[in-house]
Amino acid sequence: MRRRFFVDQFAENAAALRGESAAHLTRVLRAEPGQLYELSDGHELWLARIERVAREEIDFALIERLPATEPHLTISLLLSIVKMDRFEWALEKATELGVSEIVPLAAERSEKALVAAAAKRAPRWERILHESAQQSRRLRAPVLRSLAATQAAFAAANSEGLRILLSERATAVRMRAAVFPTFQNGDASGAVPQVFSLAIGPEGGWTDAEFAAATASGFVEATLGGNILRTETAVCAALAGILFALG
Repeated sequence: MRRRFFVDQFAENAAALRGESAAHLTRVLRAEPGQLYELSDGHELWLARIERVAREEIDFALIERLPATEPHLTISLLLSIVKMDRFEWALEKATELGVSEIVPLAAERSEKALVAAAAKRAPRWERILHESAQQSRRLRAPVLRSLAATQAAFAAANSEGLRILLSERATAVRMRAAVFPTFQNGDASGAVPQVFSLAIGPEGGWTDAEFAAATASGFVEATLGGNILRTETAVCAALAGILFALG
């Protein structure tokens, strides 16, 4: 399977790859003229041939336009800031699992020092999303939104979609019931949701004020089971469950 890389634009049957991606292709993959790769500008997908290799720039000739498949689900991940290595691991896996956008959350129980460092980490997070999207052969990388307070992020969540808040409270419903409120006898009936907002809290969990704000914004509390999961584990489990449920 051919590797895929993102370019800024296609112009006159040509494209150029620059920066870190070009350096990686040159040093690690031993790029040479004549090799074939897939290129995406976020909208179109092309089979392209390397024409010229420089240290930090590779020129391509476009050969054939390829089918560009858009995801059938739009998932916005509201992800609370946690320890940076775990948060970045979660960003990588969320990208592989197809999220459309990620909103870093300054939750009330997020560590203040980590929240303060978030703005400086944003360029690194953008690179993680970019590289992970290329590796998983997506058409484009997820959008990384600015750091937001939980109440503001809950209020801004897409009102047309299904909003799910992962919760450890006894009143939370199973994820299956949150996705399919009419789930009965192993069969899902009714309209299948296509747009999701998924909120995942910090290691200390949500506060009562955050639960109230989420409820006021139309979020449904859902549980992944009796075990308490780390934030990055919950990201993978919840997204995998949604994708499995909706095929």
